[in-house]
Amino acid sequence: MNDFSLSSLRAAADMVHAQVPPTPQYAWPLLGQRAGCDLWVKHENHTPTGAFKARGAITYIDWLRRTHPEVKGIITATRGNHGQAQVRAATAAGIAATIVVPHGNALEKNAAMRAFGATLIEHGHDFDSAKAEAIRLSAQQGLFMVPAYHDELVRGVASYGLELFDAVPDLDTVYVPVGCGSGLCGTIAARDALGLKTKVVGVVSAHVDAAKRSFEAGRLVSSPTAYTFADGVAVCTPVQAALDYFGPRADRFVGVTDDEVAQAIRIYWQDTHNLAEGAGAVALAALLQEKDRMRGKKVAVILSGGNGDMSQMAEILGGATPQVNQDMRKAI
Repeated sequence: MNDFSLSSLRAAADMVHAQVPPTPQYAWPLLGQRAGCDLWVKHENHTPTGAFKARGAITYIDWLRRTHPEVKGIITATRGNHGQAQVRAATAAGIAATIVVPHGNALEKNAAMRAFGATLIEHGHDFDSAKAEAIRLSAQQGLFMVPAYHDELVRGVASYGLELFDAVPDLDTVYVPVGCGSGLCGTIAARDALGLKTKVVGVVSAHVDAAKRSFEAGRLVSSPTAYTFADGVAVCTPVQAALDYFGPRADRFVGVTDDEVAQAIRIYWQDTHNLAEGAGAVALAALLQEKDRMRGKKVAVILSGGNGDMSQMAEILGGATPQVNQDMRKAI
């Protein structure tokens, strides 16, 4: 049973802040004018790994050390941000970390994971293959398999929600990117612990909208492929535990196209000079899609990460929308 009480979340935030300083939330005037509302951006691209997942890894590894003190090494599958976060936290705790990525993964994310101390293994051509190999190696080598969603990840991630709501408590709506769901659930947990009425909206790729369709159906629904360049939200099958939590608590879901996401990345650069990765820009893309609905309201968007591949970012800033490699369609 999860403990997302305010005291529990505050304790988790204290643990996170010992390693990761609070990130800023800014009301950028140009961006607000463009969106037609009082708009705040929560800058999770400013963490030590460049993405919000750095937070949850800290609380998860602390939980792992307390509940499984015999563990000497962890393993997980990733496309990048989850892996960087787990390696950073594990290495800081004296635990070895092995990361499995698919062939063709972003070279810059691979390099960052190695720099944080990972043993990096490339396997298969999609995330599902990498995950299967991580599970096999976990059993073979006695490594602890770290999931993409867990209550302890949510407790840590909720710290950005507390920071945002403490700074701007009267928000009407917050738009949150949704991959496996820790960001959405953490934001909801922080809102509910503080007793606020802010509406929390989940945002997915319109091309990989399993979480949206699962939310609307009230049961798990899968997407056949993850055909989007926004790999951080490219989840083919949602996590049941995440759906159980956000299902009755999220206000609604919005799906955004790759063209809308690429445009949101360009807008972030033009109006704030922050470079968002694909998943990091989906929340802004959703707000701009719902611009008329949000006009004049106080709104926040979560810029969840900035770890975009340089060649891909150059293509986007040049005005194009990246085309996805067919072999990398199952992406998270």
